[in-house]
Amino acid sequence: MPKSPTKRRPITLASLADSALALFTERGFHATSISDIVQRAGLTRGAFYSNYRDKEELFLALYDARTDALLAGLREAAARLEPGQDPVDRFLAYIAGRTPQERQWFLVSMEFTLHAARNPAVAEALAAHEERLVRGLSEIFEETLARDGLRPVVATDDLTRLVMALSRGLTAVGLVQGAHAGTRDLAARVAPRLLSALTTTAVTEQPDGRPRHGHHPGEDDREDDREDEGAPDA
Repeated sequence: MPKSPTKRRPITLASLADSALALFTERGFHATSISDIVQRAGLTRGAFYSNYRDKEELFLALYDARTDALLAGLREAAARLEPGQDPVDRFLAYIAGRTPQERQWFLVSMEFTLHAARNPAVAEALAAHEERLVRGLSEIFEETLARDGLRPVVATDDLTRLVMALSRGLTAVGLVQGAHAGTRDLAARVAPRLLSALTTTAVTEQPDGRPRHGHHPGEDDREDDREDEGAPDA
């Protein structure tokens, strides 16, 4: 007995998504046509247009799926953070093109971003989808910082956008310059200073009524370094 259109739809959507992602990765967004996508998926153009208006809408569906996977992974990573561990450093390490597939997705998404920059309607749509990513990351940052008694000195969404921009920049430099760029070490060096500069301790009340101050990740290490620098030679 053949499946009903309703039951077939998830299979069709998955086939279109897999086909599009593979082709966008191999050829690029612009070089891939709708005919290419449906041919690789073994479907008709009618199957495509019954689910998506155009190639841009299909890409945004891929973007949303990527956002869901990224946020789920980061929430899991944040839950494993020990007290005092830097959430910004872990965020950068988590998304900084760790695998060939992630690096390919970065290239595809950057090509689409440039496409959106030249097309206001596409830019508006992409911005709306990216806002969901910003909100999700901001929630993770707020919850993680609060566990260490910290809060951002700027709007959390602004901190999130800054960290996202840093991540994308480091990934781009790493793809172009490779190991010569030192991006892996750069992220580790920059993240603690960024967190220290853009967060402050949150004052809460202890059970005995005294104020409790938060603690910046790596603060003790930096204080030890300063003490060593000022200590007289033996």
